[in-house]
Amino acid sequence: MAQQRALIIGASRGIGLGLAEELAERGWHVFASQRQPSERLARAVEDAAIEIVTADVTDPASLEALARGIEPGSLDVVLVNAGIMGGENQSAASATVADVTEIMMTNAVGPARAAGLMLPLLRDGGILAFTSSRMGSIADSTGGYDLYRMSKAAQNILARGLFEQDAKRRGIAVLSLHPGWVQTDMGGLAAHLTVHESVRGLADVLETEHATAHRFLAYDGSEISW
Repeated sequence: MAQQRALIIGASRGIGLGLAEELAERGWHVFASQRQPSERLARAVEDAAIEIVTADVTDPASLEALARGIEPGSLDVVLVNAGIMGGENQSAASATVADVTEIMMTNAVGPARAAGLMLPLLRDGGILAFTSSRMGSIADSTGGYDLYRMSKAAQNILARGLFEQDAKRRGIAVLSLHPGWVQTDMGGLAAHLTVHESVRGLADVLETEHATAHRFLAYDGSEISW
């Protein structure tokens, strides 16, 4: 059986780095992207089948260069993990144009653009995944963190469009993934899950056969309401 291959966009730290390491330990070859040199990612490469590439979801030229460097149809999984929580001001009532632009470009528009450019790199029947969040669920929203919630809900709808217009005809499943509340720089030390617990579940989800559909799943494989 051929070695499985994945591209993780946003793998210099946290969940992206942890998942790159987890998949590599499971025998995958992983292309792991960084915006700037990451010492943590460099250390991971020393012990695993991880290949560092460079990309920034807010820089189309870097994404196009990344796509040119990987053989079309050669990947089993593409995961767009890059994202930010945004600034302290998360209220729609007081958000500035700059606040909204930054988080929407980084969490929604940029990831959708990246995914569209990387789709040709996926084999037919592969998986296109996004690191979303339960906070992007309209059905399960408690309010608060307006800008972050808005950006993840927007990412979900853009992912649906990519599925309907491009991925479905090639049998590619699109997954919007909630990694849980994880002890990362973004999640903080009070979070419920360690990075290892989250990425172990996410890796299981990515190694599972999926119907040709767009699904919103938690790290443990459970369905989340849109």
